[in-house]
Amino acid sequence: MRNLLALLLTLVVGCSADYSAIKSRQPILELERFFDGKVSAQGMVTNFSGEIVRRFTVELEGRWQDGEGVLDEYFLYNDGETQFRQWRIRRTGPDSYTGEADDIIGTASGERYGPLLRWQYEMVLVTDDGEWQVSFDDLMVLVDNRHLLNRAKINKFGVTVAEVFISFQKE
Repeated sequence: MRNLLALLLTLVVGCSADYSAIKSRQPILELERFFDGKVSAQGMVTNFSGEIVRRFTVELEGRWQDGEGVLDEYFLYNDGETQFRQWRIRRTGPDSYTGEADDIIGTASGERYGPLLRWQYEMVLVTDDGEWQVSFDDLMVLVDNRHLLNRAKINKFGVTVAEVFISFQKE
């Protein structure tokens, strides 16, 4: 329990970017195992001052074969907007992944540290104020075989302008 609390504190506070000390702890996050089949999620978006600006649910379905996967994400936002994203993910090494999606610029990259995965990418984010090219820095932590937490920092010019918090549950 103490280790779980330490992981969650690291996830929420984000005090350290050195995850090597966590690498050997269990459980091990394998995207191809957690995101195989149906997964549901709930989340929220906060602005730069921490105010909740959006809430959403996501239904996901993943299919994997030989280290490559397709992950379909169906978002429903509290204002009624819907969004679809399809990730094409590849395991590129024992602790690394890459991914592509139609709204992602270039290739996402992920590095695993035991139960943690740091997932980074750039995308064009469409808002009421226009389109913005931003970078995402996700930190995922596997709580147990059925639960995964994610905190994504959205950065523009190196400054965090928003954060996304998501709780995933494998069905």
